[in-house]
Amino acid sequence: MLKWGVERRLEFIEFRLFWEGGVNRADLIEMFGVSVPQASKDLTLYQEQAPQNAVYDKSAKRYVAGPAFSPVFLDPDPDAYLLRLRSFAEGFTEAGANWLGLAPAADVAMTPRRKVDVAVLRTVLAAVRDGTSLNIHYQSMSRDRPDPAWRCITPHAFGFDGFRWHVRAWCHEMKGFKDFLLPRILGFGTSGEAGVNGAEDVLWHETFDILIMPHPDLSEGQQAVVAKDYGMTDGRAVLSVRYAMLFYVLKRLGLLENARGRDPRTQHIVAANAPELAKALKRAKFEFDDADPIDEGQQ
Repeated sequence: MLKWGVERRLEFIEFRLFWEGGVNRADLIEMFGVSVPQASKDLTLYQEQAPQNAVYDKSAKRYVAGPAFSPVFLDPDPDAYLLRLRSFAEGFTEAGANWLGLAPAADVAMTPRRKVDVAVLRTVLAAVRDGTSLNIHYQSMSRDRPDPAWRCITPHAFGFDGFRWHVRAWCHEMKGFKDFLLPRILGFGTSGEAGVNGAEDVLWHETFDILIMPHPDLSEGQQAVVAKDYGMTDGRAVLSVRYAMLFYVLKRLGLLENARGRDPRTQHIVAANAPELAKALKRAKFEFDDADPIDEGQQ
């Protein structure tokens, strides 16, 4: 059995061969900080393990993918590659740090980054880990809460709506599980005894299946490509979503309102189980403060 470090380097070799067409010793040295002899040994070992995959190109002075290439150490996943490319395009990592060598030009439709205070995140994480309550100085956007106020919460999980992070917590004041946006936590105080345990958060633990389908007003060819895009089978795909995250998912997919009544050129999918979905959303809204607007599910 290969050691983890060796297998990791062999996987890197295969990654470069599969996605970028070639690899050389310098790539291994730069990525892993190994010596020249070790890099040569890794390339030789890879050829022994996958003899048809790497062919040495003397003119390019590197190994290139052979015509009979078949992955041995890598499970080629387009989503995984594109995630690496996205992190590079957004500036979170340098190309080499996430294995990309010849990264293609790429850009991402950026949104302003929501600043989260490092001390706040660390303290909330500790409360989740230790199972304690936490006093936070919180700015709600509710009309009834125009000024920051101290709230006592018992956090148990985190959620991301595609734009911002929130912590899922028992609110000691409102006596219910709610979402608190991390950037709106302006400070924190003492920790204390926990409130209701996160295991009791039914809306977090139970899920609802959203059944999506192509917009019926699209042409047959357009519906076919939408089905392909969303990985549908027989024109349907199932998204299993926590009730606590249902509002955010529907908002991102454009399914909060009458999707069938919208222009299919911009709204490509609709819910095939719309009546059941409406009931599920109504149930999920029970977590929101009565005084808060619908977007204030995040408080």
